[in-house]
Amino acid sequence: MSTSGDCWGEEDSDGDSDCEEFMYGIQGHFASDLYRHPQLDADIGAVRDIYTDRAVSVREYGPIDDVDVDLQINIGFLDEVASAWKVVRTEPIILRLRFSLSQYLDGPEPTVDVFQPSSKDGFGLGVQLKKILRTFVSQQWKLLSNDLIRAQQKKRHSWFKAGGTIKKFRAGLSIFSPVAKSPCVPLIQGPVVKGPLRAPELRVTRLISRSGPCTMKGPGGEHFTYAPNAQSVPVGGARPTVQITTKQLIELFFSSQALIHCKSVPTLEYGFLVQIMKYSEQRIPTLNEYCVVCDEQHVFQNGSMLKPAVCTRELCVFSFYTLGVMSGAVEEVATGAEVVDLLVAMCRTALDSARKSIIFDPYPSVVDPTDPKSLAFNPKKRSYERLQKALDSVMSIREMTQIVVSLQGSYLEIKRQMDKIDPLAHPLLQWIISSNRSHIVKLPPSRQLMFMHTPHQFLLLSSPPAKEARFRTARKLYGSTFAFHGSHIENWHSILRNGLVNASYTKLQLHGAAYGKGIYLSPISSISFGYSGMGKGQHHMPSKEELVQRYNRMNTMAQTGSVQSRFLQSRNLNCIALCEVITSKDLQKHGNIWVCPVSDHVCTRFFFVYEDGQVGDANINTQDTQIQREIMSVIGTHPSSRLSDGI
Repeated sequence: MSTSGDCWGEEDSDGDSDCEEFMYGIQGHFASDLYRHPQLDADIGAVRDIYTDRAVSVREYGPIDDVDVDLQINIGFLDEVASAWKVVRTEPIILRLRFSLSQYLDGPEPTVDVFQPSSKDGFGLGVQLKKILRTFVSQQWKLLSNDLIRAQQKKRHSWFKAGGTIKKFRAGLSIFSPVAKSPCVPLIQGPVVKGPLRAPELRVTRLISRSGPCTMKGPGGEHFTYAPNAQSVPVGGARPTVQITTKQLIELFFSSQALIHCKSVPTLEYGFLVQIMKYSEQRIPTLNEYCVVCDEQHVFQNGSMLKPAVCTRELCVFSFYTLGVMSGAVEEVATGAEVVDLLVAMCRTALDSARKSIIFDPYPSVVDPTDPKSLAFNPKKRSYERLQKALDSVMSIREMTQIVVSLQGSYLEIKRQMDKIDPLAHPLLQWIISSNRSHIVKLPPSRQLMFMHTPHQFLLLSSPPAKEARFRTARKLYGSTFAFHGSHIENWHSILRNGLVNASYTKLQLHGAAYGKGIYLSPISSISFGYSGMGKGQHHMPSKEELVQRYNRMNTMAQTGSVQSRFLQSRNLNCIALCEVITSKDLQKHGNIWVCPVSDHVCTRFFFVYEDGQVGDANINTQDTQIQREIMSVIGTHPSSRLSDGI
């Protein structure tokens, strides 16, 4: 029997007070029977002190000596990432822990559940986080006791006794220490930085705005000196220091942040409940960096990608498939059919390429449906011929959607029909969908960029929270602008899974690197259109005049119904991406060809696909004010608010 209700969703103050009496309901007829361990009360109080009163709620089950403690994790910081991870950004993530009411930390190991109020089932991020927290709780529980927590808290309180120890506490603060609980970071005004800053940006800005030099310890124990405005810094003492630039300071800060806010175990000085909340806050922004099965870090050439995924270890692949995680393909075909259509087209183009041994990366890891203990497609034993046969047997997306929306059909019918043709076709389709680590959404006509002249326009986000945070910090410091990136569509199967990489002087390079190593961009559409049309043995780069004459003539042709179709009609595809790029001194501008050697300074925003030679206006210049305004209106940001950041 429960003596309390699920009241955390109420907003009015009267309701809050009533709810609290109910949740801590020991005034009623259970009062004489219930004993709640005082350390539980202390830990609940610590959560309320550090976060808010509404960050924790309690439901007691007196007759069975159990208590449910619900901890609310605010995920508002995820921004656009929330939709990619299929979480509701305006709702908290609830961590529900069930303890012994009377024994608390001396009792049995608590159960753990993770959910959002509106999505208790099918909550992918919650499944991954729940597995992580269960492991964390199990490891910590062997070390925990109520007496240990009391000792930790007494030690913390001793810092604030009279006698000057508060000075020791202040002296111990470092630039990497946690920021106060308030979600509203104070406004900092400066010659470059304007507007409200998030916590990591705030701490970097405090350093950069210092008038004098400062020395800090790096994650490996080495000492660095940062001097604003290139001041000379005398180096003294036995331990040498390395002077660093503003750019290196930002990189050092975020690398240290990653070490601190990943798998490190938070202190127990505020109790176990605060510890598990802090650990959850550390892990949530980096979930994409770890395998959803084994929780080991992914190894990528260009850093982590946006969506969580399984690693390439065979045991994890088997677990991933047999656990039924792939059932999300049903929803993808029903709600994102145009995106699935695009993913299949990219896979097919990469597989058709003469360079497939280089660019078809990753190669699928697919469990054999007839033998669950072996891989039908294995990166260690590649068979492009068998892969091509399975891909040719994948039903067209148009047919799939007709079956799904039909009253007589279902997704099981799709699988059944594909299995009859080739038993590996449906597993391959599942892999194509699940291995995509970027967030792609087909833009409705009302949010499309009309000057691009194609109905196939997509929002494309591939940067995980940590990279977006670094990008926002750099944008505050240096500003940003938009530029095109042209790459043949055969390359995008890999780009969506590995990110935009600096291919200069690597086996991936196709066009040369006349202006040095980096990601090549251009504010002029015609230049990037030229790059996107390359590949398949072509080595002649058309001039801007040739492209303008050719493509603008094509744009005068009457558009047929097939071009305006919802799905792609042709296998003859070209594509181009519109990226946001940081305008720091690292961005090298050689006329209308720009080179960015810093991968973190380039984020994809839009993706455009053209069929049978149809292309956008070859005269588009992203530096034109009108073009910038159109881009901003599609993004949903008022131009003036973004321009104040430096665009």
